[in-house]
Amino acid sequence: MSDKRDHNEKDEQLEIFRVKDKGKYLTTNQGLKMSEDEFSLKAGERGPTLMEDFHFREKMTHFDHERIPERVVHARGFAAHGEFQLYESMERYTKAKLFTNTSKKTPVFVRFSTVNGSKGSGDTARDARGFATKFYTEEGNYDLVANNIPVFFIQDGIKFPDVVHAFKPEPHNDIPQAATAHDNFWDFVANNQESAHMIMWIMSDRAIPRSFRMMEGFGVHTFRFVNERREAFFVKFHWKPTLGTHSLLWEESQKLMGIDPDFHRNDLWNAIERGDYPEFELGVQIINESDEFKFDFDILDATKLWPEEDVPVKLIGKMTLNRNVDNFFAETEQVAFHPGHVVPGIDFTNDPLLQARLFSYTDTQLIRLGGPNFHELPINRPVCPFHNNQRDGFGRQTINVGKVNYHRNSLAGNTPAPASPAEGGYMSYQEKVEGRKVRARSESFKDHFSQATLFWNSMSAPEKQHIMDAFSFEVGKVKSKSVRQQVVDMFANVNLGLAQAVARNVGVTPPHHGGSPVTKSSPALSQLNTEMTPKTRRVAVILTEGFNGPEVKRVLDSWKANGLVPVIISENIGVVTGTNGIKLEATENLLTADSVLFDAVYMVRGSDNSMKFNKETAYFLDEAFNHQKTIGATHEGKKWLEINQFVHKPGVLIGDNMDWFAMDFMKSLAKHRHWERQVV
Repeated sequence: MSDKRDHNEKDEQLEIFRVKDKGKYLTTNQGLKMSEDEFSLKAGERGPTLMEDFHFREKMTHFDHERIPERVVHARGFAAHGEFQLYESMERYTKAKLFTNTSKKTPVFVRFSTVNGSKGSGDTARDARGFATKFYTEEGNYDLVANNIPVFFIQDGIKFPDVVHAFKPEPHNDIPQAATAHDNFWDFVANNQESAHMIMWIMSDRAIPRSFRMMEGFGVHTFRFVNERREAFFVKFHWKPTLGTHSLLWEESQKLMGIDPDFHRNDLWNAIERGDYPEFELGVQIINESDEFKFDFDILDATKLWPEEDVPVKLIGKMTLNRNVDNFFAETEQVAFHPGHVVPGIDFTNDPLLQARLFSYTDTQLIRLGGPNFHELPINRPVCPFHNNQRDGFGRQTINVGKVNYHRNSLAGNTPAPASPAEGGYMSYQEKVEGRKVRARSESFKDHFSQATLFWNSMSAPEKQHIMDAFSFEVGKVKSKSVRQQVVDMFANVNLGLAQAVARNVGVTPPHHGGSPVTKSSPALSQLNTEMTPKTRRVAVILTEGFNGPEVKRVLDSWKANGLVPVIISENIGVVTGTNGIKLEATENLLTADSVLFDAVYMVRGSDNSMKFNKETAYFLDEAFNHQKTIGATHEGKKWLEINQFVHKPGVLIGDNMDWFAMDFMKSLAKHRHWERQVV
């Protein structure tokens, strides 16, 4: 009785704080009813966002401070140091020394991340990936804060809190973690249809990359290059991995969450430790200011990409990641990126999502890193000196000498003094801006489906099947039948066949009308058209005592010389002895290894009576085969492929001539998958 009374009294105390939002008008935190919550206040429909937009600032400030101290998004990350070197000068387009000096090696720090999950979530969830690069230049730090998907869910930054609230775990029970297969997210999608293009990417293989080393990076926004003559050009940034762009299968990604939730972290760390330094080429797409309106989409719309066939990507330099961090917290956790960290020659556009980020990132760092001096942390500190009249605050490390801390002054000769553009001072591009103060979206932003269809048209048959399966899984997890119906009706505008197939799979009425008039495709969007190489691929080599020492060693030496990473698996971890006294070190057994940790399998075995065929070995082989991976066998290992009836199947190699086998295996492995095995 006493417990019940106390509980009721506590309920009464808390009742004043319980707010039911359903059926109410939207207001600010001060109770002011707002007539618009979709668009930030801009100077004209395509103009810049205005600082006076109190509603946007209140909404974004509250959102930025929702988590302490973990990042609200991109919480789970992993990073490395490296360097960037330019191929050719871009002085025609920009005065940024970073992009004009080909002899300079610029230090970089890159943080890869998932977006949705908490710091403790797994690496391989279906999600967008962050790809943030800090360039430590002689003119100051430049941050290229990118994703592995070139578009975003929303067009205006005022909607960012909404989309993140929607894809995060549902607030009443904090479920599910690092997943979008729930009602809130898909309800948001169906009622915010500007997300259509991004959703197609999220449902594709791009959202489950094989490795950080094998995924592209995109600056998403349209920025400006500005040259010495103060001429401006629109630019988009791309990172292209030299290993190609490759992905996991959905089943692999799910299994890896349990077997190795640090799969991507381990992959990056180990590659750098063994000297397989990840490389990414930096590419730019450039549009002249005079061509701003010649496309069938608005180049400032963050839900649109610039098709590479229309605006080619020019590769201008290479980044190499060659050093792991010394301390995860001090570097990876404390690094602070900001798209507003620019250098002379790089400027902004009126993309309303970019405009919001220019406010939000600093605001976020203030609470996450404890105050305004986050730039003084070693990982964030520029390599060039900095001088200004900012003082004190939490975490201050600089010991400023002298009595003057204001501008203008005479006591210190009016220093630190502003620098002219000729002296390297930053000057914003003088774009003419005019328009009424409005909360509105430009008419040029209102096509939400054409590029979503372009993406679908660009996919191969296996990639389309994976998208269809992803939709069916995600939407199938939605409990509300109404939301499921809204989603399939929405995506009928992208492709009617896709929507009808998903509708049947998730138990709603297939739409009868829809489709898109768009027939154009962009081959660059399909991962089947990426770089294909066997370099750095992990090969499970299953052998036992008595294996043919000289021949197997010749194969492994050939693979290592060509950049493959063979991993010996045997009955027991330790030294395995073959003929001619050749010894190999088994670092795994079938209890510690799993096929999803490898890109291919090489079956050797040993003497006839070694390592009996059992359910573990059968499952290992079956799973690798079902995941369309290259499988090879020589010597006694050939018998196991015969038992599993894999012989004469695509991507399955049986070898007698070891030199030919080694080469054929590498060619087969370079294909990444053998989609001929997949029933579509």
